[in-house]
Amino acid sequence: MDAIKRVLVVHAAYQQRGGEDTVVEAEVALLREHGCEVELYCRSNDDLNAMGHLTQVQNTLWSNSTYGEVDGLMQAFKPEIVHVHNTFPVISPSVYWVVRKHKTPLVQTLHNFRLLCPQATLLRQGAVCEDCVGHLPWRGAVRGCYRGSVSQSSVIASMLALHRGLGSFDRAVTRYIALNEFCRNKFIEGGLAAGKISIKPNFVDLPELPDGPRAGMLYVGRLSEEKGLDVLLQATALLEGLPPLRVIGDGPLRHLLVGRKDIEYLGELPSDQVYAEMRRAQCLVIPSICYENFPRTLVEAYACGLPVIASRLGPMPDLIEEGQTGLLFDPGKPESLGRVLSQAVENSEKLRVMGLTARRKYQVEMTGLINIGILESIYLTALEEFNCQ
Repeated sequence: MDAIKRVLVVHAAYQQRGGEDTVVEAEVALLREHGCEVELYCRSNDDLNAMGHLTQVQNTLWSNSTYGEVDGLMQAFKPEIVHVHNTFPVISPSVYWVVRKHKTPLVQTLHNFRLLCPQATLLRQGAVCEDCVGHLPWRGAVRGCYRGSVSQSSVIASMLALHRGLGSFDRAVTRYIALNEFCRNKFIEGGLAAGKISIKPNFVDLPELPDGPRAGMLYVGRLSEEKGLDVLLQATALLEGLPPLRVIGDGPLRHLLVGRKDIEYLGELPSDQVYAEMRRAQCLVIPSICYENFPRTLVEAYACGLPVIASRLGPMPDLIEEGQTGLLFDPGKPESLGRVLSQAVENSEKLRVMGLTARRKYQVEMTGLINIGILESIYLTALEEFNCQ
């Protein structure tokens, strides 16, 4: 990267590691690989365990420790760009203002819908909910949308209201990154300026390997309600004579897998073993009942020549070319998913061809080399816009 030499990356790591943490690590490595000096300011949300309730509330609204630590980093490292990923809750939006104090452009990646929804998923009682989009999120507070807690939801709603009032999401952020056009439009509906939002997909770097024999269906991800695990399990129960569904991951719904002969539960696996499973499966299933932003598992599947079967929901119809790189089913409908799975697995040649097309799509749109070019362009745009203020 010729133009930008120093980038400060800011991220609050999740208590249960997820795809966003992996994306941040991969992006930091990509920047360094292309000649950029990167300083990573990372705090763990495990820090909450050592805080009292009032301290947690104060920290979520405005973290003085973040402000002081990043202030020191800005003075010592002197970054040309600050790239923020997750701030919730231990970092807080106070980071925006210390960066602004140092007259440095700030880029924020929108990995989820936290700026619009206390729950961050636009999901309520098992269905998509957009009641807080474009409004103060008081509904999410009184309904206890975050972890079923009115008090915790109210803290998040207060944080959003406070920083909307301060202009943290407007004046203090130079440019946003949405992961696809659907999400960009949703954030515009929520009040972000259209002219400030660029699009950059997730990426992986995986070499092409000889295609071996493939069999069966694969699920990779968190075992939780919003990921549609229950829908998937109901669908597989309707199928007969097919190989067991292989499941990789962990989460609160793991107990649903117990005693299921049609499920082969592999637990959590390191990346190389996940890729090995992807290279021997016939299809990856993403049955989410919420809007996905841009599942990293989809990119990994395409890179492994694996077609994807997913809910016809949110950005998925744009990310999956139906009949070309995968198939779609009616969200939340086990019968619809069961029909699609049955028809797909019975037509192994069609799945094989879709897998080849998926690999080509990955090579054209989702490699690290392509991604670094997009990221550099966004950084340069942010720098130019900031200097014109």
